[in-house]
Amino acid sequence: MEICVTSLLRDKGFKVTPQRLAIYSVLVATKAHPSAEMIYNELQPVYPTMSLATVYKTIEILKTLELVQVLNVGEDSFRYDANTSNHPHIRCMNCGRVDDLFGIDSSEFIDQVSATTNYTIQGQQFYFYGVCPKCQGVAAAVS
Repeated sequence: MEICVTSLLRDKGFKVTPQRLAIYSVLVATKAHPSAEMIYNELQPVYPTMSLATVYKTIEILKTLELVQVLNVGEDSFRYDANTSNHPHIRCMNCGRVDDLFGIDSSEFIDQVSATTNYTIQGQQFYFYGVCPKCQGVAAAVS
């Protein structure tokens, strides 16, 4: 993984730094869709001199290299996903957890949007909102 990212960074004229590799490693190793602040907090003990600005700059570079996608799930900050395949996400309105949704065919809906608007669809993101199973259990236990 790092060798590929290292080569890609160099090939595109970006410096390869341990912090950049660590930020990408955090994103690849999780399905939690962390915010920049979450990534920063996770790496702070290992890289105490790294700034939050470094995390944001690195995410912008990773986005430019198409190694990360930016999620706007209706919070104050963006979330990030190293899985850049086209897939929807679902966010728990109670705890803020964000999960991937796979196996959902949205092609008919996209075709309908294209036919209705005469737009050539070049991309899309779907977000769903609800209460996750864990929070449902907590809510049920409290009620």
